[in-house]
Amino acid sequence: MLRIAATHSQARYALPPVVRDFRAGHPRVSLHMHQGSPHQVARLLIEGQADVGIATEALASYHELVALPCYSWTHVVVVPTDHELARFSQRGGSLTLQQLARFPIVTYESGYTGRAHIDQAFDKAGLTLEVVLQAMDADVIKTYVELGLGVGIVAAIAFDKDRDRQLHAIDASHLFAANMTRLAVRRGSYLRDFVYDFIAAFASPLTKPLVQRALLAPAGDDSGL
Repeated sequence: MLRIAATHSQARYALPPVVRDFRAGHPRVSLHMHQGSPHQVARLLIEGQADVGIATEALASYHELVALPCYSWTHVVVVPTDHELARFSQRGGSLTLQQLARFPIVTYESGYTGRAHIDQAFDKAGLTLEVVLQAMDADVIKTYVELGLGVGIVAAIAFDKDRDRQLHAIDASHLFAANMTRLAVRRGSYLRDFVYDFIAAFASPLTKPLVQRALLAPAGDDSGL
């Protein structure tokens, strides 16, 4: 049995192809998926209720965990296809924070999916961020954007042009700092070979020797990464 703890964004968008490929190679290993906030993911690992945790925020702040960088990602702004920002983008315009600040915002709750970088960008620019709805789930955010509640800010991986045909995505990589998704395991834990296989399937640079070195390193020492 492999117990995975992940935030909604990771479980919904990043993990499905990894789980599919892992199951094909390890048909006898059952998978248990736990979803929660980044802090809940960390607690599940620390308390021994999960073998692997995946989240963007919080994991690196726990000394009981080895949090390994996997991939970086950025946000996109999503609006209905007939929205003025969609027309502006389609004409080749580059979105600014000043433009965004004119609209009510629908985005993630604090502590989820890079929300801190959104807040920091507006604070640095001296602009007010009017958040009218906060959610953990990008699908919820997109639903309310479709209803006209406001302009959405979601992880780029959460936008699918084939499924989200009522929405238009606008690049926001120049507005908000990039985010790092990390995979964590409990420091000093023993991992079976299939756990190493799963880790490598999620992030190929995280080979078994690299993860083993990280597990044995003192807290705060990431020189082996």
